[in-house]
Amino acid sequence: MFEETPQASQSSSLAGSSSGRVRMLTSALFDSLVLQGKGPIAVEFMSYGCAHCRAIEPILQRVAEMVKGKEKIFQVNVAVEPGLAESFEIQGTPTFVMFLNGQEAGRAEGAPPNVSSVLTAVTQPFE
Repeated sequence: MFEETPQASQSSSLAGSSSGRVRMLTSALFDSLVLQGKGPIAVEFMSYGCAHCRAIEPILQRVAEMVKGKEKIFQVNVAVEPGLAESFEIQGTPTFVMFLNGQEAGRAEGAPPNVSSVLTAVTQPFE
């Protein structure tokens, strides 16, 4: 399931690509930015070893631009943060978990890599 190593994620050409509107979170920041965060927040639990995750990457950046000001979107690399993946019972990637004022409000697993499906996955729990 999570076969990627932290070294593989660091050497991936995509590893630095979340510098746009979608921020990569570590366990050190997860509590303060997500669990203590205000308003709607979507978190993609992903892995650079996952083809769907790589396909969703540019789409997620586009969706983040579409929802900016209304919702925050973050990513967690399950290979680097296996403890977070375990705490949220992530069984595979990509998995989106939506939080509203620190509480889980919805979940979408394996969203197809297109703008419509990702936008629906990250906004529907908040409608």
